Amino acid sequence: MKTICSLLLLALSSGLTIEAQTNTATTAAVVDTNAVVALTSEANPVPGTNSPAADAAGGGIPAHIRFSDVPITVAIENLARMAGVNYMLDPKIGYGQPDANGQIKAEPTLSIRWENISPENALLALLNNYNLQLIHDKTTGIDRITMKDPTAPPPLFTKVIQLKYTGVSNILLSAQSVLIDKRSKVLTDTRTSQLVVVATDPEQQAVETLVIQLDKPTRQVLIETRLVEISSNPTTQKGVDWTGTLQAQNVTFGNGNSSGTFNTTVPGTSPGNNGAGLPLPASSSSTLGSIATAIGGGGLSWNTLSGMTPDIGFLNASGLSAVLSFLNTSADAQIMSTPRVVTLDNEEATLAVTRGYPVFQVQAGTVQTAGGSSVTYSNVGTIIRVTPRISANDYIWLKVSPEVSSFFGNFSQTTGGGLNGAPQTLTAPVFDDRSLTTQVLIPNANTLVMGGLVQDNPKASFTKVPLLGDIPGLGLLFRSENKQLNKDNLIIFITPTIVKDQDFKPSNSADFLNSTPIALKQNMDPNTRWDSAAPVGQWTDPITDTTK
Repeated sequence: MKTICSLLLLALSSGLTIEAQTNTATTAAVVDTNAVVALTSEANPVPGTNSPAADAAGGGIPAHIRFSDVPITVAIENLARMAGVNYMLDPKIGYGQPDANGQIKAEPTLSIRWENISPENALLALLNNYNLQLIHDKTTGIDRITMKDPTAPPPLFTKVIQLKYTGVSNILLSAQSVLIDKRSKVLTDTRTSQLVVVATDPEQQAVETLVIQLDKPTRQVLIETRLVEISSNPTTQKGVDWTGTLQAQNVTFGNGNSSGTFNTTVPGTSPGNNGAGLPLPASSSSTLGSIATAIGGGGLSWNTLSGMTPDIGFLNASGLSAVLSFLNTSADAQIMSTPRVVTLDNEEATLAVTRGYPVFQVQAGTVQTAGGSSVTYSNVGTIIRVTPRISANDYIWLKVSPEVSSFFGNFSQTTGGGLNGAPQTLTAPVFDDRSLTTQVLIPNANTLVMGGLVQDNPKASFTKVPLLGDIPGLGLLFRSENKQLNKDNLIIFITPTIVKDQDFKPSNSADFLNSTPIALKQNMDPNTRWDSAAPVGQWTDPITDTTK
């Protein structure tokens, strides 16, 4: 309304006529019979606004701006009023004034028709077309319209761009690549994920266009895995094992080491005297050491599991030991785990089903320092690293790296460097490790099957009595065999699925925040005599008690 009133006063003071359309709010100024200024807003303006100036202040864009044979100053005045810009013309422009050659500088007239453009952009386009520029004075808040310096570089503008999805480090190099002016630069604010662009107006537009294309939500992939580990451990034991009888028999002569008692007499001796001046017990019992001394300080020991002591040449019943085996055993196991994880596109996801195995590290001490020990843990089990990348047509490129480890046993080694340089035995665990890396391209929601991580450990041991074990038929009684097979097979199923926007379901957090905690029922009351450990009276302070 203020704009219409202002135009009315301008028209009355300069002899202009006003034309108004019936279907839209239109203001027209006619100079002579050819100069027309038409500023038409939308037919249904925003509630509470009834003028183009109000539309501009509220962010509205006029549907129609038309100038017909209007002086440039009149066009600038109308557009500046709609854009809410306070301005003044630089006297150096000199419209209607003589120039250095004494000629009057004529004011140009223009005829323009614009649609769907803001008044501010229309004003800037008009000034730029006539080699004019708008310089803002921060102190007074009044803009100055002056001539452009043809030798001056284009002005720099500062604009802050808020990123929505990507990080500032991911888009910084791309934004800097569109800058041409050496003065232009792009700064980042990591805390708020914003870009501060200091550049010319064309460069600002190029950066904004690039950010719109790149700052998009990153797609996500659901990784579903199924790990099936099948192990089979059959064993078989057949034959007769004579190890208990024929293994590790000790035969010594001299420096007799046999021990035990026996009942015997030595010919030509009497109790209490063995003929060599050595005393014997009053009974007929003596020790093997006495006999060893009697034969000159040596001894005789033939140990077949206590079957031969001084009674040379005889085996007792416990000296004969054989084990008959005719048995097959089998142990089968199946372990299945189904971990799931959601990861961003082109980001690695790790799925691990492991057990921490302790590894002890012992540091030997010296005379000057004491030894110490520490414990570290090694993850033993199955670890799968998956990196998905979504390609065209919803195909998924996968980089899969499974790793399977298991405990094998302990390894011992004797080295120096112990206490005072003495040898010491170090023991460390040994692990088996199986791994592979592959890259595949599969359709969305399809399953990749990986196998081949098979581990076979066949073991066989044989024992026999020499010569007797080789007799046909009868040799079965003098030999035995023990066979064992440890077989592990790991099969991996991986199903990547692209997560869609409709897969997410928002939850109402207010229900949880406004809920009251569930009161737990107390199973005891420490204040009662039944559940309390305190005596009926008061506890006595041992420090202040003077009755003791």
